Amino acid sequence: MWTLSATLLLLLVQLAPSVLALPKQPSRPRTTSSDPISVSLLRKRYGPANGTSVDDWGVWAKNQRDILRSKYSQDSNSRRSSGENLLTNQNADSSFYGTIAIGTPAVSYNVVMDTGSSDLWVADSSCTNNCNGIDAFRPSQSSSFTNLTTSFAIKYGSGSAEGFLGRDVVQLAGFSVSNQVFALCDTISNGLLGSPVSGLMGLAWQSIASSGAEPFWQTLASSGAWDEPVMAFQITRFSNISQARALEPGGSFTMGTLNSSLYTGDVDYVNLPSDAITYWTLPLKSLTVQGNSISLGSGKNSYSAIDTGTTLIGGPQDAITAIYSNIPDSSPATGDFEGYYTYPCNTNVNVTISFGGRSWSISSADFMLTRVSADRCIGGFFVLGTTTPAWIIGDTFLKNVYSVFRYNPPSVGFADLSKTALAMNVPGGEVPSATIGSVVAVATGSGTNSNSAPVQGVSLIPRSSILAIGLSLLFLAL
Repeated sequence: MWTLSATLLLLLVQLAPSVLALPKQPSRPRTTSSDPISVSLLRKRYGPANGTSVDDWGVWAKNQRDILRSKYSQDSNSRRSSGENLLTNQNADSSFYGTIAIGTPAVSYNVVMDTGSSDLWVADSSCTNNCNGIDAFRPSQSSSFTNLTTSFAIKYGSGSAEGFLGRDVVQLAGFSVSNQVFALCDTISNGLLGSPVSGLMGLAWQSIASSGAEPFWQTLASSGAWDEPVMAFQITRFSNISQARALEPGGSFTMGTLNSSLYTGDVDYVNLPSDAITYWTLPLKSLTVQGNSISLGSGKNSYSAIDTGTTLIGGPQDAITAIYSNIPDSSPATGDFEGYYTYPCNTNVNVTISFGGRSWSISSADFMLTRVSADRCIGGFFVLGTTTPAWIIGDTFLKNVYSVFRYNPPSVGFADLSKTALAMNVPGGEVPSATIGSVVAVATGSGTNSNSAPVQGVSLIPRSSILAIGLSLLFLAL
């Protein structure tokens, strides 16, 4: 009889993975990390295309600077209370997008993956403003959709999106949240979205969510749906490689475990400050350039956000000036490049940073943003101005490490990339395709504010019974 019941249960899981919610099991054997639930990443050409003019690079650099100044400005608390937050702009930033599934029946949509924000939003089918060619969500075609009739707005340095909040089933990488709150936007600024991207998934903490909703990842982590309370990124490098195609494999995003084939040694974790569970915030403890130490602030003045949705690294004026003073023949750039610095392209720049644990190197290839003349290059560190936190650490650093974002205790960890990971930095690899796979865990979302009831109804199924899931992520062209 027990065998028959177990068989029927597995059949139900296979027949209705997007809507099944079983009572939470008290315990189960721990599965190994050798079979991780991963999302394949896809990378598009870094920045403007090869041969793009210096003027176009200047516009790109200016947008990158302005977006971050808005995203992390000191007015961020008031912006959150009025439903405003910055989205990564695919026309002005290199970022990631992944295939998620929304609704019943499930339909896939590509969304930017951003650890620097906390809201999920997609274009709505009623959008006629700058939505041409974009796959939009159609509420009438999902039997599980609920309109919350609450307005929503996102604003950032060079654009905005507006719409309303809804609730539906959302799936990603084999996990499903049955009552996820997200925004449907029908008014979108020019250049904010473009095919094949339909929206954004924020991967930071609920405390900075414009909607007030618990983020998808946080619902899963807090409910115990993951084997381990972690999610991790490994991203590839194709900057300034002329042979790179428009689309290249970009690495992987893993939830609930670590992919041991992509890193070596131990993961070096640093806890988030207890007063900064907002972004993935770490204190920047040391920074060296050409072997010389840079003077950094202390306390909150040293806080840095680890942001997968940011291409470069931004910091305070005095620190950025000190960085380039250690690179011979560097000079401040002007015009659209204001806040950036130029330096001789033939200089091998050695930078290391530490957040209180190990020191990590940034390759000279990642430090160089682009050439502005035959022998002058723009560096990947720029003046951010007055923001909270003071530093934004983006992909200029993250391409050099395996990065892990841990729910409990709240922390970020880094590890050395393996030979397998580094071998992906060769152009011409096979581009992954997007599919919707079987669900490993189903959770019920906790609503739209931090005082909502805790997550309930999580069902866990052994990973060995799950079909492989493939999700494509794109490192967008700017």
